[in-house]
Amino acid sequence: MADSSNPFLSPSPLPYQLPPFADIRDEHYRPAFEQGFAEQLAEVEAIESSPDEPTFENTMLALERSGQVLQRVAEVFFNKSSSDSTDFTNALEEEIAPLLSAHQDAIRLNPALYARLQSLHERRHDLGLDPEGVYLIERYFTEFTLAGAGLDDEQKERLRDYNQRLSTLTTRFEKNLLADTNDLAVVFDSAEELDGLGEGELSAAAEAARERGLDGKYVVSLVLPTGHPWLASLTDRRSRERIMAASRSRGIRGGEHDNRDLVLEITRLRAERARLLGFDTHAAFVTADETARTPQAVADMLGRLAPPAARNARTEQADLQQQLDSGETVESWDWATLTDSVRQATYDVDFAAMRPYFEAERVLRDGVFFAATSLYGITFEERPDLVAYHPDARVFEVRNEDGSGLGLYLLDLYTRDSKRGGAWMNPLISQSELLGYPTVVVNNLNVPKPAAGEPTLLTYDETNTLFHEFGHALHGLFARVTYPKFAGTNVFRDFVEFPSQVNEMWMLWPEIVTNYAVHHETGERMPQELIDRLHASESFNEGFATSEYLAAALLDQAWHAITADDTVTDVAAFEAAALAAVGLDNPAVPPRYASTYFAHTFSGGYDAGYYSYIWSEVLDADTVEWFKENGGLRRENGDRFRGRLLGVGGSKDPLEAYRDFRGRDAVIEPLLKRRGLDG
Repeated sequence: MADSSNPFLSPSPLPYQLPPFADIRDEHYRPAFEQGFAEQLAEVEAIESSPDEPTFENTMLALERSGQVLQRVAEVFFNKSSSDSTDFTNALEEEIAPLLSAHQDAIRLNPALYARLQSLHERRHDLGLDPEGVYLIERYFTEFTLAGAGLDDEQKERLRDYNQRLSTLTTRFEKNLLADTNDLAVVFDSAEELDGLGEGELSAAAEAARERGLDGKYVVSLVLPTGHPWLASLTDRRSRERIMAASRSRGIRGGEHDNRDLVLEITRLRAERARLLGFDTHAAFVTADETARTPQAVADMLGRLAPPAARNARTEQADLQQQLDSGETVESWDWATLTDSVRQATYDVDFAAMRPYFEAERVLRDGVFFAATSLYGITFEERPDLVAYHPDARVFEVRNEDGSGLGLYLLDLYTRDSKRGGAWMNPLISQSELLGYPTVVVNNLNVPKPAAGEPTLLTYDETNTLFHEFGHALHGLFARVTYPKFAGTNVFRDFVEFPSQVNEMWMLWPEIVTNYAVHHETGERMPQELIDRLHASESFNEGFATSEYLAAALLDQAWHAITADDTVTDVAAFEAAALAAVGLDNPAVPPRYASTYFAHTFSGGYDAGYYSYIWSEVLDADTVEWFKENGGLRRENGDRFRGRLLGVGGSKDPLEAYRDFRGRDAVIEPLLKRRGLDG
């Protein structure tokens, strides 16, 4: 008999069905997963065994209503395992991952269910459905077909083996990376070794050391990308080199946390699975259901950008070389600090000097929230009465201009050893009219936490990241759809970054930046001349920024362009050859992520899809031009963007939604200009 005290087995009674975190205990997860699996399989069995002719109601709506217990526990568990992992969650995730894969295959590879979907797909235009209902049938049929529903029984069994094995391997990759990242945190004996850091950064490093029992020392925790943000400030070259060396060492040191064999096995299995599904490569399999459609379309775009980006980076490198008094060669650990020197000399822009203007609470309330209120009319009220999953996570109620409830927004700002690197948005509850569900979303960042009583001063990049991730949150909050399939950010992977990248524009928009960029001690606003210099320097160092991103995107494509007949045995050699082939093999400009710590592609769902950031940026840059042409931060502009793009969720083809908003397809010229690639 089911445990009635298990909070996952029924909808939460809290506002907006916020998961009752105060009542959730470790022992609730496994039974809830088990019951969720069993319930949904029974629901699907009832659909596929029905003697009645397939209808939209008895097949599509029944599918959309199935699996609610599983959805509740999965959303909460996988958010916890990424943001506040423990030995328990690590072990359970490794156990659950293959079971979840097997469960999904039991549904997607069900021949009787697929036959019903096929019948509906053939008749979809004759069923009297609205466009969202027709699109629901099309999406289900496409996804089931690509998942292998049309394979024979022997092929399906092989596919199940591939899927379960891959789910285990990608989970292990993530756990290895977190463990090795924590183990490689760099310990410094004195503050002198960290000369150049501000008081807040030193406080955070001392606090990180104290938490590890290293009182009197300083610990620099690694971030997910190759380059650490503090490299720009550190004056001690040896200290910078130590941090870069630690970052580059993740997953390649041998031992239990080495990820090289996992990279090789994951890519081999993905290639073999792609062949089984009728595709030459995993990249072809992935892009078949993205807006790009083919790997060639991705290659054409990235290939157009890589040569000018590499050329610009070499020009920038020559300028930096002149800054090295020692006559040494510019290395990867020198780039950020030398770039800051050149930026200061050329544009009089000092990112380190800006941090006092980026106090986190002010950025959040008077920047991120203020921009959303100005553009969309929504308001935010913190709800300290509502308990989140960690003491650092805060809960805000979001309301529309008319006072109606929109949803809950959770912010988990600070880094900790139990949180994976990077920044992201997760849904905890996703709106749908069919189920009557509201919306609860969470943003996770990895900002170093200063000692108690010290202000949290964000870097320029961290401020930009907060605006970016909040763009994902708005997408999740605004989507108003009928069916769970289309909820929130459930859009094509190479479109999902578009709303978040658009939201970055408001960081330096005049009405916004003057409202939040206030010195945390003096109360003075950031000088307008500094903001003007920031704008003047926007394309500065874009050769490096574009090259390091493209190197990672093209590396991702290279790993997933291998076929089932190819044999790769050396990760480093493959990576070097892939970068050399596209002219991005500059040691001073390493990829944003190297293979063994490339979480996006080996554990984060961006496999063969890391290109999506710059693919979406074409739409983003074109959208920024639209806002500028139409008066910028105006409510009517926000209403149009919300109603025609953010609000539709995944309920229509995203490029169709873009055309509805923009009046035409996007053009690439604004992106080329933004990144200095139009010369």
